[in-house]
Amino acid sequence: MGVFRVPLQVAAPSGDRFVDVEAVVDTGASYTLLPSRLLVDLGVRGIERVRTRVADNRVVEMEIGEARLRLDGRERTVVVLFGPEDATPLLGATSLEVFGLAVDPMAQRLVSVEVLLLWHGYRRRYPPM
Repeated sequence: MGVFRVPLQVAAPSGDRFVDVEAVVDTGASYTLLPSRLLVDLGVRGIERVRTRVADNRVVEMEIGEARLRLDGRERTVVVLFGPEDATPLLGATSLEVFGLAVDPMAQRLVSVEVLLLWHGYRRRYPPM
């Protein structure tokens, strides 16, 4: 597939001040990872420490919080990991899902996809489009 990057903007959940970031798209990462200093400077607060398996197969504890991401003109609140100061920003799988995006590996780009609502009562209440 190859590695590719996307421009995005990040802010505290209040969305007061956004900062430009270029992130590597990483479908193997559960959460989006950003350098801790960036998140702290924006006012993102840690809410919990979670066990995280990293690329070399070690398990480490990392702080998580919530941040506002702006991607392709749309905004969502997502879970973020507070990474090391020299961390390469990673756009993880849950953020892609929240935005309704998937990876087109041939074109190395993000594409919109339908979100899923596989609830049995939906068909009775809502007509098809």
